Amino acid sequence: MNTSPASFSFTALALKIVGVVMILSSLLDYILMTIPFNPGVREWQIALATQFVDRGVIPLVGIVFVLLGYLLDNERSAPKSFVGDLRFWALLLSSVLGFIYLILGPWHVYNVSAQTNQALEQINQKATQAETQLEAQTKQVDELIKNPQRLAELDKAIASGQVQGEQLGRLQALKQQLDTFKKDPKALTTQVDTAKQQINKGKEDAQSRTKTEALKLSLRTGMSSLFLAIAFIATGWTGLRGLITRN
Repeated sequence: MNTSPASFSFTALALKIVGVVMILSSLLDYILMTIPFNPGVREWQIALATQFVDRGVIPLVGIVFVLLGYLLDNERSAPKSFVGDLRFWALLLSSVLGFIYLILGPWHVYNVSAQTNQALEQINQKATQAETQLEAQTKQVDELIKNPQRLAELDKAIASGQVQGEQLGRLQALKQQLDTFKKDPKALTTQVDTAKQQINKGKEDAQSRTKTEALKLSLRTGMSSLFLAIAFIATGWTGLRGLITRN
């Protein structure tokens, strides 16, 4: 079955229209991504880079559609001047986007690394605070055990009947713990060591999760940005060189 020239012309026109729509909608998308504009916020920069990369294939496909449209039309509709040639602007845009994605990858990896270091520092600070609180509580318990007067006051408060409900339950639990530690001083050391191990394990788990997520985010967006840069630059430079040679 032979394909008529009119059918080729229609297909070529459809490809050009779809390609232009995809390119324009992508450019509009890029502009809207920057709103609200907060370049000084690292989280905003990371989110922007991720969104740019996630939508990077759409303008690339749009540019390819435009070029295919001219190819199917056998370049009959191509104007003589570069200014009026849609291919020239599509290829120029491809080159510009290629450079943007080439810069975007390392920039994104740097931001993720800086954010990860900040998160790890916060995890360390929280663990240090927890250990400091634990040491302070251990010191208070140790002082109570060694102070018969304070223990007697605690017994008196429980026996007086003036303390009721939840507060009474807490005092009784404290008294029971103090009695245990007084009879077996090693029990306090064991409990403190266990608490420290839990703090360290929680810190290590949080650090591991943070590093893993950062690595995944850096590889996914960074490598995708590099691939897009190669595709855009190869398309743009090859196309522009061919266009200039033919003219």
